[in-house]
Amino acid sequence: MEKNKDEIKKIFDPISKSYDFLNHFLSFGLDYYWRYKATKLTKINKNATLLDVACGTGDFSISAYKKGVKTIYGLDLSAEMIKIFHQKAQWSKGKIIQSVAEEIPFKDNSFTNIYAAFGVRNFYDIEQGFSEFFRILTHGGKVTILELRLPQNEFLKRLYNIYFLNILPILGKIISKNDKSYTYLPNSVKDFDERINTSELLCKAGFKKVKVYSLTWGTVQCVIAEKI
Repeated sequence: MEKNKDEIKKIFDPISKSYDFLNHFLSFGLDYYWRYKATKLTKINKNATLLDVACGTGDFSISAYKKGVKTIYGLDLSAEMIKIFHQKAQWSKGKIIQSVAEEIPFKDNSFTNIYAAFGVRNFYDIEQGFSEFFRILTHGGKVTILELRLPQNEFLKRLYNIYFLNILPILGKIISKNDKSYTYLPNSVKDFDERINTSELLCKAGFKKVKVYSLTWGTVQCVIAEKI
């Protein structure tokens, strides 16, 4: 699926107010567990300097802040999502930048950690985004990516597709009053699953140590890559 900045903004700006509720509701609350598990797997500590890419309304950053991480910056294309982030976390004001992963406005070796939760599939150039990740991470720094995937088990895949392709878009449309955004979601996941090998692209960007964790019957993938 070809993407550009304007298209992504049109998808996410209109659903900003209902975004958190729908994330929790449509995932049956599992999104809390996915962020918790990813934070645990990456072993982030209070001395980390963290950049949350495609940070949205800030749930991943806020979970890191609660773990004691105080130096946190965020990056997102949607101004409306950033507004919600600021409302939820006063400490975030002045630290969230409206930009994209392909054009990160920070110097080389600026961060020990990068988070990217459910946003990589929305990059318009994933390879460029990962090259930027590598550039701004310090030696020994880690990038932690959470992304939706299709289950490998055929039976689970059928059940997942029934929900994801038929039920989820209807519920999303009813609650958010937006048709396009929750039609885009399942289509983008399917496209990403068929075309993108996250590990390979991270290695191509320069990362040498990449670990992949499958969560919740293969519906979510956590990828942690280290710059060594």
